[in-house]
Amino acid sequence: MTEQAKVPAIRFAGFTDPWEQRKLGDVASSFDYGLNAAATEYDGQNKYLRITDIDDETHEFSKSDLTTPLADLAMSADYLLKEGDLLFARTGASVGKTYLYRQFDGMVYFAGFLIRARIGEGADPEFAYQATLTDAYKKYVAITSQRSGQPGVNAQEYADYQLMLPSKTEQQQIGMTLRSLDDLITLHQRKYDKLVILKKSMLEKMFPKDGESVPEIRFAGFTDPWEQRKASEVFQIVDDRGHPTLPVLSATQNQGMIYRDDSGRYIGHDESNEIGYKRVLPGDFVVHLRSFQGGFAHSQYEGITSPAYTVFRAKEPTSHSDRFWKHWFMSEHFIAGLSTVTYGIRDGRSISVDEFMNTFLAFPAVEEQAAISRLFDYLDDLITLHQRKLELLQNIKKSLLDKMFV
Repeated sequence: MTEQAKVPAIRFAGFTDPWEQRKLGDVASSFDYGLNAAATEYDGQNKYLRITDIDDETHEFSKSDLTTPLADLAMSADYLLKEGDLLFARTGASVGKTYLYRQFDGMVYFAGFLIRARIGEGADPEFAYQATLTDAYKKYVAITSQRSGQPGVNAQEYADYQLMLPSKTEQQQIGMTLRSLDDLITLHQRKYDKLVILKKSMLEKMFPKDGESVPEIRFAGFTDPWEQRKASEVFQIVDDRGHPTLPVLSATQNQGMIYRDDSGRYIGHDESNEIGYKRVLPGDFVVHLRSFQGGFAHSQYEGITSPAYTVFRAKEPTSHSDRFWKHWFMSEHFIAGLSTVTYGIRDGRSISVDEFMNTFLAFPAVEEQAAISRLFDYLDDLITLHQRKLELLQNIKKSLLDKMFV
């Protein structure tokens, strides 16, 4: 390795010394295997950390299912984590996953399928942890973990991992910066998760439950009971072909109908067959091959789509808000109900459109439909905003990991 290659692409001002190559074992005072004990009901103080308790995305201690080790804790003090302890998953599909203990996680004992590296005074634990998120570390784990059975990396192999280290002061600067970015990502992830949960809850409360004529929550001023009509009385199937010059639309589970060129996938097909594709208008719905999982796809665009799909629209557009139906047709409750008109197994499942048209749908007057759709459109916009912020921050973090480490 040349001297020039011993510094990262991005550095903080004031740091000019080359980085040194060291083994992880050189900066850790010990590598220890965890406690071999079963988990029992959480006692309110002593937490037990297993591989599955480390979140795959954030690498934080997920406290949704806390437990306590079934062991004599007075004799298990060696397994109690301290500030700066870095844990490694040693076997299975999660091999290589890491977690850095922080005091706010409380009293935590680590389980047997984890290995603890106690980072010494000469290195910054946060820097060492962030180094385990780099592509270089992931490549090392992928190669080293290969076994005849389950993948695995033992303590000596983790100790042998070689990484480039700057001065401790520079390590601390890098670690603190990336930790601040992680905290920001976590904040936006929580906001995003809360909005998704809020939308799900509101969908359950603003549409009537089975057997009821009004929802649990309504906007002020709306008191009339919702109508119950067969789907065939509300919607009509359309089969309009012979428009090969229109753009081809693809069905997605989350975005509805989108232009095929925007799907990011190449789908080979004979363009001469497009004469037989079905025309889709803005406000139409499409029953596609994955509708049993994602509901019916709503279209904002005019275009053509596969003749294998079913296209339908409201018989009386002035009496029905297509956006109201869009939110209902993509709700978990509606999708679960599609099981009664779905046939086949696994990926071969398909919806009987004829049977769906015989099911009953509940809906209010168009004015209430519009009010409901505005609320869910607003929630969707907020969810999309936080999702984009989250993706931007995650991309920034990935870029910094690439450029702030050697």
